Amino acid sequence: MRNPTVRLRRTAAVFVIGLVAALIAIAGRMTLAPARAADSNALWRVVHDLCVTDMKLRREPAPCLAVNLQGGYAILKDLRGATQILLVPTVRLAGIESPRLLEPASPNYFDDAWNSRGFFERRTGVAVPRDDIALAINSRYARTQRQLHIHIDCVRQDVRDALEAHEHAIGYRWADFPGGIGGHPYKAIRVMGQELGSRDPFRLLAQGNPNARGDMGAETLVVVGETFAGGQPGFVVLSDGADLLRVDAASGEDLLDHSCAVLRTPAATGAAR
Repeated sequence: MRNPTVRLRRTAAVFVIGLVAALIAIAGRMTLAPARAADSNALWRVVHDLCVTDMKLRREPAPCLAVNLQGGYAILKDLRGATQILLVPTVRLAGIESPRLLEPASPNYFDDAWNSRGFFERRTGVAVPRDDIALAINSRYARTQRQLHIHIDCVRQDVRDALEAHEHAIGYRWADFPGGIGGHPYKAIRVMGQELGSRDPFRLLAQGNPNARGDMGAETLVVVGETFAGGQPGFVVLSDGADLLRVDAASGEDLLDHSCAVLRTPAATGAAR
């Protein structure tokens, strides 16, 4: 049974954070490109109507960087930042709240995003250590588009430093991350291996956190590449839920750095961690 206090807070967040997000979106229209700010279906139309159609007819993914018809996703350069790219499913999925993401046969879009990081590295011009790469999906309250998309870019320097400092506290079950991240009380879980494989962050969250499963649309997920003690490769998966009392719209994308400052630090120029 879900905690009634959490349930009440989430219910309040649905209304108030939605209102706040709407006000932010209205203000944002003063600076964002009109199509991006005003049309929440713009991303879907680019991928479905242009990229997929061009791939089927001409074997060219334009204006996307790539279209994987068999895998069911496209890779598209985001308007923001020099390096940020997006993975966008080629089937209609509103966002993290889509029930189809939890079905056994659903693709692991986070694994596909991780395996598409080569498109991101081409834009950086250098091989990027796994520890400096992050994938993120925002909650319904922190997104502008009504089509699921995973952001792929550099992790923020302070986020990377926090994960390294508290590596010992990150286990194989969801637990509060010590001190939170970026002022928000994220939860974290450790996943080992070079690739995510069958470990799907959507399912990990829904299966390991009943409160999150009850309202997936209020959740954000961030996956950061990690090299654990002893040189063992893996990932840290972070989650946060929208919450009125914390004035938190659950924007995991905020943990990414679209200027990729982390690549200009001494640690990033040495051997891959």
